[in-house]
Amino acid sequence: MARRILVVTTASVPEAEVESVVRAHAGEDAEVHVVAPASKISWLDRLTNAEDDARADADERAEAAAEAVPGEHVEAEVGDVDPLQAIEDALRTFPADEVVVLTAPDEKATWLEAGLGEDARERFSVPVTHLVTS
Repeated sequence: MARRILVVTTASVPEAEVESVVRAHAGEDAEVHVVAPASKISWLDRLTNAEDDARADADERAEAAAEAVPGEHVEAEVGDVDPLQAIEDALRTFPADEVVVLTAPDEKATWLEAGLGEDARERFSVPVTHLVTS
């Protein structure tokens, strides 16, 4: 039976890195669901519901990551502005065996990305692997 991997990407990740991560965690026959939270947003934009730019950025990240994943069983979507909520929403419809969280290095992370890997491990019962992109 194919492993089901939820890939959550809050950063633009080189295609080779995405492919390597998925192969290492799931092999070639994995079912992969990519979620890119619309997390590149300021406090003010979030308070005023001005999410268009963040959603456009997230859509580009989701599609790029999905194209890099080997195999045929790949879906991509833009998730909630809050990455933890995006993970929760995705797990409702895609019961994953593992969640792989890809974030930018701390010095480039947004306020919504800070501590995401640890927070996801505490909140969800599925194993969570947090990888910082180069």
